[in-house]
Amino acid sequence: MKQSRLTYPFYPRSLKNVITLCLAIMVSGCAIMHDQTVTLSEIDLQKIGLADDIKLSRDGWPEAQWWHRYHDSQLDALIVQALKDAPAIEVAKYRLKISDAQVSLAGASGGLMVGFAASIDRQDLSSNGFLGPFTPNIPSEGLTGPWYTEGTLGLKASYAFDLWGKDRAKTNAALGMSNARQAEAAEVELVLSARVTQAYYGMQTWYANLALLNTARDIENEMIMAHQARTDRGLEPYTQTEMTRAHKIELDQKISSAESKIALLRETIRTLLGAGSDNLPVLKEVSLPESTGVLPPVLNYQLLARRPDLQAMRWYVQASMHQIDVAKAAFYPEFDIKSFFGLDALHLSDLLHVSSKQINLVPGLSLPVFDSGRLDAGLSNAHEQSNLAIAQYNQSVLSAINEIAQVGIELENLNQQMQLQTARLNAVSFSRDSINAYYQQGLADKLAAMEAMLPVLSEQSKLIELHSRQINREIALTMALGGGYNENKTRQKNN
Repeated sequence: MKQSRLTYPFYPRSLKNVITLCLAIMVSGCAIMHDQTVTLSEIDLQKIGLADDIKLSRDGWPEAQWWHRYHDSQLDALIVQALKDAPAIEVAKYRLKISDAQVSLAGASGGLMVGFAASIDRQDLSSNGFLGPFTPNIPSEGLTGPWYTEGTLGLKASYAFDLWGKDRAKTNAALGMSNARQAEAAEVELVLSARVTQAYYGMQTWYANLALLNTARDIENEMIMAHQARTDRGLEPYTQTEMTRAHKIELDQKISSAESKIALLRETIRTLLGAGSDNLPVLKEVSLPESTGVLPPVLNYQLLARRPDLQAMRWYVQASMHQIDVAKAAFYPEFDIKSFFGLDALHLSDLLHVSSKQINLVPGLSLPVFDSGRLDAGLSNAHEQSNLAIAQYNQSVLSAINEIAQVGIELENLNQQMQLQTARLNAVSFSRDSINAYYQQGLADKLAAMEAMLPVLSEQSKLIELHSRQINREIALTMALGGGYNENKTRQKNN
């Protein structure tokens, strides 16, 4: 009758001998680390700030949902739709889900594994093999060879001891990647809302310019008729009529270009929103909002927690540090236990008998001794990947400061240009008003009054262009300052 058995890979005389042997192997046989890579240092944000000669108002950081400051219900609805349906949001969402799944996978990889196993093995035994004595066909002795149908049925389990923190480091690295994806998702939302806002106000700029161009064209049409009447009466040559007509054609070209720009920006908004042909609402013309570009009172280490892209880079650095720990742990021994409890028989007819019970308990020890430099190469690679992440992070911090400085300087210049253009418009408007007053008193003709309107329309168009650039740069500054992102509101997983 087949007996139950407890099997081990070897049978030392005492537990003391086992422990002594294992310690001797662990001390003398492990691979030795040779990696001498120097780890880079992260940039000190306390020492970074903007130049004092940037004189923009310093009122604070952008608020979350910063676009509400424009008090534009159309814009609010567009951004709500974009943050809900845009393809970029879908991509960021699934990237985040993948990273969360990877965290779960890393956390579960070091736990207890228990599974059910069942197999049937129909085999023709070799007479010269380990089971050669079972190949004869002697039923009286229980030998029915050389063909046997072995059946196995039972539970198997395994557990790996994380003595050196390798599994824990893998989990922490996955958590760092997941937090980075979370920050990247916030960055996608920021960029998307900014792009929608810029496209929306770009379209409103062209609407305003189109209204001025249509007004100018109406004036040119009246001027053509006035010059034509003078020409018909012999008061002036036909040249003036044709010159005015040429100006009107130029305006027609500008109007066509403006209408094309509006159509292109509408399609840009549709693409950003991921909207179909019927899902983009009709956008009404609105006035451009007032622009007040502001900077925070202090700009140093707080920038890290306010910009999602920098926060993502920081999490990548943290993840890379844990990858170094994973590479280091590979140099040390691994200890695990595998077990089996179930039934095993050379004949299926005997499988469910009590005598077919089998128990295996297999402690295992593995350690690297000679690996042709693979472990050193892996550790060196982990170090260099970490240094690359740190270098990219440092560069991103400097680029962020430079971006804020450049946008701030541009906004200062645009503010000055707006003041000068307003003064220029006032001067041209004074000239128009003077000629209109002469016209009302009969001291100037209507043609002169109409001609005086065209420079005013031109200067108004320039002022609108400057105002549009000012809003665009203000939105860029909002992006550069993080757009209301707050690191404390994201999931803190690395604790």
